[in-house]
Amino acid sequence: MLERTLHDPLVSEPNIRELHYFLKEIYLQCPLPEDIVFICIGTDQSTGDSFGPLMGSQLQSMGFPNVIGTLAYPCDADRVEHAVKQLQQQSKLVVAIDACLGSAKQVGTFICTTGALKPGAALGKKLPPVGDYSIAAVVNAVGPKAYWKIQSTSLFTVMQLVEELAKQVSKIWGMKKESALYEPYISERQLSNQ
Repeated sequence: MLERTLHDPLVSEPNIRELHYFLKEIYLQCPLPEDIVFICIGTDQSTGDSFGPLMGSQLQSMGFPNVIGTLAYPCDADRVEHAVKQLQQQSKLVVAIDACLGSAKQVGTFICTTGALKPGAALGKKLPPVGDYSIAAVVNAVGPKAYWKIQSTSLFTVMQLVEELAKQVSKIWGMKKESALYEPYISERQLSNQ
């Protein structure tokens, strides 16, 4: 088992730099928050898979107007297909955010990719790819029972990854976390109409 102290950062400095430059690349293409849609995939009913909704709630509290997938309105496997169809009707840049499993050495890092993310791949789900850019947080090591690994992920690990990504997004776009509540980009009602 991997043990960490409060002074031992989960996310390594080289990975933070990589994440920072990746976000800067997105910013250079799309500096206005209203021209970006963040689709944060996951559910609040599984510790490891809660990375997406937690991050979506953070982005929303920072003032990003177009966020799909928050703790209040998660974009889980049942809703992602409908959300992708909605996004295809938009002309905004889409950044997909999700949790994933990786090697033991990768836990606590981000995998940043130009191109679409394939949600649910670790669990063998066939969901549509989404995003012009994608950020996957490695929340746990892959194992023979992927579903169990996602369920038994450390909340501390997930929260540290959320905080680090939020900090880097804030640095790039200059947005600060606020306590105000915002309307979801795609409402619960719209996601339910499948």
